Amino acid sequence: MNKNIRECGVCIIGSGVGGGPVAYEVAKAGHKVIVLEKGGWFNEQDFKKDEMLGRRRVFRSKMKDERHVLSEPDGDGEFSDSTTSQFWGGNIVGGASNFMSAYFHRLKPQDFRLLSEFGAIEGANIVDWPISYEDMEPYYAKVEQLVGVSGKVVDHPHLEPRSTADFPFPPTAEHPIAKWFDKAATELGFHPFPMARGILSQQHNGRNPCELSGYCGSYGCHSGAKASSRAALLDDAVKTSYCEVITHAKAYRINTDAEGNATSVNYYDINGEVVEVKAKKVVIACYSIESSRLLLTSTGEKHPNGIGNQHNQIGKNLHCCAGGTGHGVFDLTKLTDVERNELMVRGPFFNRALQDWYTIDDKDAFDKPVKGGTIDFVFDPPSPNSDAQDLRFDSGELLWGTKLKQKIKSHFTQSKDFKFEVFCDWLPTDDCNVTLDDSEKDKWGSPVAKVKVGFHPHDLKVAQYIVDKGVEVMKKMGADNAYGNVWSDPTSNLIAGGLRFGNDPKSSALDANCRVHGTNNIYVSDGSFMPNGGSVTPTFTIYANAFRVADKILAAI
Repeated sequence: MNKNIRECGVCIIGSGVGGGPVAYEVAKAGHKVIVLEKGGWFNEQDFKKDEMLGRRRVFRSKMKDERHVLSEPDGDGEFSDSTTSQFWGGNIVGGASNFMSAYFHRLKPQDFRLLSEFGAIEGANIVDWPISYEDMEPYYAKVEQLVGVSGKVVDHPHLEPRSTADFPFPPTAEHPIAKWFDKAATELGFHPFPMARGILSQQHNGRNPCELSGYCGSYGCHSGAKASSRAALLDDAVKTSYCEVITHAKAYRINTDAEGNATSVNYYDINGEVVEVKAKKVVIACYSIESSRLLLTSTGEKHPNGIGNQHNQIGKNLHCCAGGTGHGVFDLTKLTDVERNELMVRGPFFNRALQDWYTIDDKDAFDKPVKGGTIDFVFDPPSPNSDAQDLRFDSGELLWGTKLKQKIKSHFTQSKDFKFEVFCDWLPTDDCNVTLDDSEKDKWGSPVAKVKVGFHPHDLKVAQYIVDKGVEVMKKMGADNAYGNVWSDPTSNLIAGGLRFGNDPKSSALDANCRVHGTNNIYVSDGSFMPNGGSVTPTFTIYANAFRVADKILAAI
């Protein structure tokens, strides 16, 4: 056979949380799988507790090689364009899941029926999902057991239905000040609960438990405890001999026949040579922006405007992660020795969350009940270089010498910053989408994605309501300075949508099984399928749905 032609049953483009489950399940069933990954293969020994690795972009795409055109609101009702590389989360086997914080909340039943539960909002493209929470629930349970989720189920007003009584792994070691938080939140009438994490607290399937170093979010995991697609699934998939992961493989085109179905995938190998993978089924899991771009650039006889784009739905209804963040700063000089020692403990996670406002029913703030969100309380991972850089200015003036040294000393030895993050729905609108840019090209000659990121003002109102609750908790805990703000800029990660699923090809890109409308063998298994992101981080749901899609593919083989 020509060395530049490969064959398999299923070709998967992308190796993150969307691609890993499909590769794992199909390989375990004894079918030949080829996974195309643009980045390299790195394992636990390659991940260091080195803040500068990320800054050197060791594991990310290079701006000079590939970028995106970002189109943002300019404040005057128009949009302005700039080039960016902010949306490349992980150019590596396992993708951005190697660097996630792994907050693993399930969606709730009302997330699946956003339109029928809360009604339409003018200017927002809200729809119900074509499946229910009950359809997804078994796959959430599967991810918890197979991929490894640690936590403890505690009853609270918005706890979702579960088929299992608890998580399969107990929570990771608890930070001493968790009891401060529980006391403060309870006294305010709120319902604190432990936050589940896709991080092992016990050894599982050859992976070691968390080292409790504090170097987690934004860092690669040194122990294998973090539930990255590579550590949790692809290592095992490759051992079956039915799964081959080809690294440094830049997929750039899906070829289709006269009926519009996929026949093969073209990619550039590490030497820049074109290789063709002939496959019976093709699965796209490139991350929402790039998955839309790949379909748009893959034109053919039946798909003159891109695969599945007969109703101009490819790239539409993209959504970022709405919400905000806040801080409570504690003056260590005002605490007792016991309090100070507890607060300064390093390593254990602060796994606490509040979902008292997952539905907001407050007539003083909203005319009717609205979808709310989640607050996750965390310690940021260590980033001393970045922190020191941020301390260079005071009220807009550059500091140096003694003043700068005193400020740095105070920051690191006399205060402690505690953080919360708010997650709520970024409502899909006509102003948030992916198209092809008509002037920028990547180093392989393909048009880059143009990412338009307009937001709905309702997002900011909901986020501000919940941010204020987070600040209230920080003050109750005794923070000397508590503050928060909402996001209006797009997050660099946690992006979903763009290829939402549904029953009507005129308003969706995929069917309920995540197969591209107008084809019989092209599936999408990353977060592109989501009509809305829910009021939690979407990674857990992407994992669960990818296992669901794997079942649909196996049933069709």
